[in-house]
Amino acid sequence: MYLLIIILHKEEFLDDVLSALIELGVDEASILDSQSLGSALAYQVPIFSGLRFQMNGGRPYSKTIMGISDDPNIGKDLVSILKDSDIDIKAPGVGRLIVIDVKETYGSAEDIDVDNI
Repeated sequence: MYLLIIILHKEEFLDDVLSALIELGVDEASILDSQSLGSALAYQVPIFSGLRFQMNGGRPYSKTIMGISDDPNIGKDLVSILKDSDIDIKAPGVGRLIVIDVKETYGSAEDIDVDNI
């Protein structure tokens, strides 16, 4: 089992990334609003406001998508599908994709009662 983490800086690609995940069978994923440490420091801590100049117009917020897959090639397959949609996740400022080998998980999506949230 593998944990797929996508940190997507260009939110305009979110729909394409989600479609690619569904195509690869990753239908249980979580999407989080996120912010890099450098961005948080530059915009929220006055002493580090000089870091804004180092961000080179970077976006302060991003989306972090996490999902589970049994496919050991999930990262490579996702990169390939995204390239077919003219999205190069490896290009500067687009995002980052991380695949981690998971030894154990507990619980499942079926355990969550969305009616009571």
